[in-house]
Amino acid sequence: MMSYSYFCNTRIEMGMGKSLELPIFLRSISTGSSLLLVSDPGVVKAGLVKPVQESLEKSGYRVVLFDRLSQNPRDTECLEGAKLYRGQKMEAVVAIGGGSAMDTGKAIALLGPNGGTPIEYIEGKRPYANIAPIICVPTTAGTGSEVTRSSVITEAATHRKLTLKDAALRPALAVLDPQLTFSVPQSVTAATGVDALVHAIEGSTCKITNPISQALGARAMKIIVSTLPKAVGNGRKEKARCDMLEASLLAGMCFGSSDVAAVHCLAEALGGLYDTPHGVANAVFLPHVLKFNAETEKTVHVDLARQMGFARENDSDQEAVEKLVSGILEFTKGLGIPRLKDLPGVRKEDFPRIAELAAENNSTPSNVRDITKEDYLHILNYSYEGNNALLESIEKV
Repeated sequence: MMSYSYFCNTRIEMGMGKSLELPIFLRSISTGSSLLLVSDPGVVKAGLVKPVQESLEKSGYRVVLFDRLSQNPRDTECLEGAKLYRGQKMEAVVAIGGGSAMDTGKAIALLGPNGGTPIEYIEGKRPYANIAPIICVPTTAGTGSEVTRSSVITEAATHRKLTLKDAALRPALAVLDPQLTFSVPQSVTAATGVDALVHAIEGSTCKITNPISQALGARAMKIIVSTLPKAVGNGRKEKARCDMLEASLLAGMCFGSSDVAAVHCLAEALGGLYDTPHGVANAVFLPHVLKFNAETEKTVHVDLARQMGFARENDSDQEAVEKLVSGILEFTKGLGIPRLKDLPGVRKEDFPRIAELAAENNSTPSNVRDITKEDYLHILNYSYEGNNALLESIEKV
């Protein structure tokens, strides 16, 4: 019998316009009256932060904005935000934005009250304790960070991706307002949507998955495959945006109590080195990792193919796996995801370093198939060669 734990203590509020009701929801949480509002410059420029900030200030909260962060947030930026938190005597953190803002907000909520550097917590030199209340308001449908225990940041000095991970980092409150996603550009909608798909796939298939994560992942996958192209095609299509935000939430809950795996390990290594958007990197590697994993874990991938509608029940296992890999490939291609060789800065001579960083990632042991640095290097080379090389190799699965 399987033994597992599943935990999510985040209050979830979802609905059109609910971001403006944030002051009402905060009454159920002991946040204090001084809030550090964490966002990124693009979200601020898009006008998504000001209405929320004004609603908080009208309700009597003292709000200080911190928006000096990158699309792949640095530890140095988190430390700057933590310094502001202490200097302004803040009591809670409200993060408005995509994964960058929410992950930065979590790191600040840890570092602000406690001091220290991220690596000290990761290496066990400091306890995850005395963390400020965290409130997340996502503006993209992708990361699911509003319900997870993780904060992924880049160590500026080494370009390594670092993951702060503890149950205490789960937000106390997540407010999901689909209206905030209407203005997200097509390319960002596509990339963040595939990020959510990878969360669902890896969270429900990794070695430490559980039945609850699997159920959440199956639902999220089904929604994303059928809905993401609609959201990309028409960003103001209300139902598509609502469904994608819900799917992102479910995918976050899926991997939040299990783990991600090899796709993320490669994507985080690539993002750390080149600052590649995380969702784009995930999309580039997804079909190649699926093919690699299916070589020894066919049954799991047959189930994936059928859950996402790429294969029929009467398809053979071999047909189902082939349809899964080719289906995901066509799916990402249709969303306009670029090839690895077309991404800015990518150089084949860096592949050994990327493979090394991926192998060192603490989610590598969770991959459904054992994977080594040499395997990662093989996948990188296949990804660089392009889609034709992958399609020609599927029949060997």
